[in-house]
Amino acid sequence: MAMYLSDDDIDFDAYLAMTDHEAKVKEARVWVDELEEELVNPPVDRSVLLPWSTTMDSFAFRPGEVTVWAGSNGSGKSLMTGQVALGLMKQGQRICIASFEMKPKITLKRMIRQFAGKSLESNNYVQTPDSQKRDAYGRFKIFVDKKLYLYDQQGTVNAQMIEAVCHHCATKLGVQHVFVDSLMKCVPGEDSYNEQKNFVDKLTAIARDQDIHIHLVHHIRKLASEEVRPSKSDLRGSSSITDQVDNVLILWRNKKKQHSMERGEDVDPMTPDAYLMCEKQRNGEREPWFEFYFHGDSQQFIDKFNGLPLAFDQKGDF
Repeated sequence: MAMYLSDDDIDFDAYLAMTDHEAKVKEARVWVDELEEELVNPPVDRSVLLPWSTTMDSFAFRPGEVTVWAGSNGSGKSLMTGQVALGLMKQGQRICIASFEMKPKITLKRMIRQFAGKSLESNNYVQTPDSQKRDAYGRFKIFVDKKLYLYDQQGTVNAQMIEAVCHHCATKLGVQHVFVDSLMKCVPGEDSYNEQKNFVDKLTAIARDQDIHIHLVHHIRKLASEEVRPSKSDLRGSSSITDQVDNVLILWRNKKKQHSMERGEDVDPMTPDAYLMCEKQRNGEREPWFEFYFHGDSQQFIDKFNGLPLAFDQKGDF
């Protein structure tokens, strides 16, 4: 089942006392042995994919990288990263979610809804037998067992705490993906450019040294209108954020469609509800855009009009 991590679980003093010399100075034979082994057993591609069929041939998450997930307030960044985390677990990855804006129980409640493909508490399912609800919870516990950890800390944290959490997850738990939600909770102050640069620099070093992938949730600045398409230059704070990370993904909700529907205007229902725009993929061949529709009952983003929610615990591809 999912496990909570608290400050009592992490030896902050031991990590912070460890010097760069202790961590990084090694005998040359360490690397020579690795090179010799690779002659016989070439490294396999350890990248993992986004969970939608339309995304699988053009974007991947690679060990040692940092991805920024950006979007405006209310765009659904945390919902999408939760859904992506489920997709990573289906691919056998271990995950830690460090959300400083949402308690672990709330994060899990939303992920269980996405996992079940429907709300187990909405008026649409008041007739759902308790046995079916318990079955959904039981299947979720099996699905996330030894694959999902949550760091239980809300409010503002400092960079050293995040370093320690990432180090603990990688070395003690075998975690391959750490989600940090969000940058503004780690470096308060939109104009704290040097602090932002240093923090993101630390994240890139941790990802590289620990061979993990770090997902950093971030906000875009307020634009002239919610209907204006943002770009990577619209991320809050220092431009060094996008310069240093490996991938930049921006979630843009189609507010024009939403506003037109609210006014009772005719709207083509096949117009996407949201776009995931890849604004940077350092080690990929291109920077694609993906179209999505929002499935309200499951709180999932789906890539086909009138499509079904993703079934995470079924065998085979998504």
